[in-house]
Amino acid sequence: MVLITKCVGGLYTVESPDGIYECKARGIFRNKGISPCAGDHVEIKDGVISEILPRKNHLIRPPLANLDQLIFIVSTCSPAPNYLILDKFIAIAEYKGITPAVVITKTDLGDSTPVKEIYSRIGIKVLEADYSDESSIEAVRELLRGKVSALTGNSGAGKSTLLNAVDPTLDIPTAEISRKLGRGKHTTRHAQLYKLSDGGYIADTPGFSTFETNRYDIIRKEELAGCFREFREYTENCLFRDCGHICEKGCAVVEAVKSGDISESRHESYKAMYEEAKQLKEWELK
Repeated sequence: MVLITKCVGGLYTVESPDGIYECKARGIFRNKGISPCAGDHVEIKDGVISEILPRKNHLIRPPLANLDQLIFIVSTCSPAPNYLILDKFIAIAEYKGITPAVVITKTDLGDSTPVKEIYSRIGIKVLEADYSDESSIEAVRELLRGKVSALTGNSGAGKSTLLNAVDPTLDIPTAEISRKLGRGKHTTRHAQLYKLSDGGYIADTPGFSTFETNRYDIIRKEELAGCFREFREYTENCLFRDCGHICEKGCAVVEAVKSGDISESRHESYKAMYEEAKQLKEWELK
């Protein structure tokens, strides 16, 4: 198997049974509007990437392929959790068939309970990273072991710091929080897969502040409810076949929110995303 681990300026770093080396790709990919990316399994012929093998999933930007899981790093403070952005990315993971997970950082500086309660109850794995407790870091290692994963989150949430704690051999650059802006100086410039000592690969991706979530992918409003896993058992019981699950009378999802069976913050995120999806132009969906 030949795996692309890094793409910079038309040069691709690939890992094969023969070793690690750089190569270019055939011009035919550009003509077809396809670009090899980190995570792709490829075939090499005469030192050039000649074929991209079928992908099980693909993120548009940052360009990553064949992910097993997308892990969201959420800090308790500085920056505080942004539930709307977190829910947008979880929805994209669900849409792409990528397993979402959450790791909470800065647990010594703030309360992690709200994040744990909202996401654990819907079956998403939630871990806390406490650097004074090695067992908590080992739990993150176990989550990553043998998988192809990507970490993402607000700039300043501590993605690179966490990766360096999980595997010190990575030595990924980190930056201090900007006091003026209240967020991290972004240190990740491109998507790159790092090989972990315990097995598996991890991509450190640019933070939320760097990219609009619709650059990861675009979800139509008709498909959005299916990306909120806790909605699924209620959507079939709505009175209207084309129910938007916003505030319609008789909507089972709305009733579940009122009864506390669906988190209000998750439903608020859904409503905001639904309104954004309604504004999409047809050309943006192609």
